[in-house]
Amino acid sequence: MRFDLTLLFTTRVVRLFAYGFLSVVLVLYLTNVGLDERQIGLLLSLTLAGDVLVSLYLTTRSDVLGRRRTLIAGALLMAASGAVFASSSAFPLLLIAATVGVISPSGNEVGPFLPIEQVALAEVANTRDHTALFAWYQLSGSFATAMGALACGVFRDLHGIIVTYALLGVVLAALFSRLSPAVEAQSNGTTQRTFFRVHHSRGIVFRLSALFALDSFAGGLIVQSVLAWWFYRRFSLSPAILGSIFFAANILAGVSALAAAWIARRIGLLNTMVFT
Repeated sequence: MRFDLTLLFTTRVVRLFAYGFLSVVLVLYLTNVGLDERQIGLLLSLTLAGDVLVSLYLTTRSDVLGRRRTLIAGALLMAASGAVFASSSAFPLLLIAATVGVISPSGNEVGPFLPIEQVALAEVANTRDHTALFAWYQLSGSFATAMGALACGVFRDLHGIIVTYALLGVVLAALFSRLSPAVEAQSNGTTQRTFFRVHHSRGIVFRLSALFALDSFAGGLIVQSVLAWWFYRRFSLSPAILGSIFFAANILAGVSALAAAWIARRIGLLNTMVFT
């Protein structure tokens, strides 16, 4: 159990490091390979739209397909999309890789990983304080994103960042393969066909999903990779300085996760969501 818990936190760190590493320079890289602003906008839009469809398909079937297999498949999609971006500048091929693969323009979670990992964490963690557990989980991801943003300034070659992203996808797949059967769903021997495989509390799930969708829509108006590109165009900042800016921003985001756990214990989860 403890090994799985450590491994799930490790995969979170590796993945978010890769996302932060890539997101700061993604639009700069696409500009360098010859894409114009309209093509980049379409590419980023299809990246996120494709992520919704692929993630919905994989996560709603992960208990049947196997959580470890689903996580490994997501990691391999991440590696494959990075490999295509590193090896080709053909716009149609990049569109396919962005739509089907796992690329994070925002530096935040994409792909099937988050919901599966959170369910697995709740099952293998020997604690009743899931709010604190997920706060540390969020903190580790924010710090990893911050370190990834900071590390991208070391690479003078943007192509090297894309290659490293693909390699981190392979590392992630290898880590997921080490998870034990304890992370898998426990079958009760019955099957039930339900809409999106939501068996209980369907109304609550859909209302929360609508709330999260609104929050994500607002966040999608300012994607980290586009914001980094704007800083680059407006102030001629180098990738190293851009990385430092987003390093600080993600550190603050991580600290806020711990503050949210402290507040939630005092005023409740829903009130914390509303007032913060």
